[in-house]
Amino acid sequence: QVQLVESGGGLVQAGGSLRLSCAASGRALSNYGMGWFRQAPGKEREFVATISRNAGSIYYSESVKGRFTISRDNALNTVYLQMNSLKPEDTAVYYCAAGVVGAPSARYDYWGQGTQVTVSS
Repeated sequence: QVQLVESGGGLVQAGGSLRLSCAASGRALSNYGMGWFRQAPGKEREFVATISRNAGSIYYSESVKGRFTISRDNALNTVYLQMNSLKPEDTAVYYCAAGVVGAPSARYDYWGQGTQVTVSS
């Protein structure tokens, strides 16, 4: 199995940027499709972005399209989420997840512990 650890969260002003990282250990990241998800207080967890094993297929939620970029470096066993033009509504705990297929509705078997992103207005 694979273990996932997110980092890079923090407090940023609206309009700012953050880069989240998700480091994998235990198994090679190249075996997995990956996704970023988020959960705001009082809301259900939602999909943010997904990327297939070879980065050939990438999906974004409508709310982040054009502002966020998901990428992966299989040699470093790391997945990234570059977040630009951040808005207060992006405030949430962000989780990375690993599954067989990196797609929004796919099953993800492994999850990180999450990293808090807070965007102030």
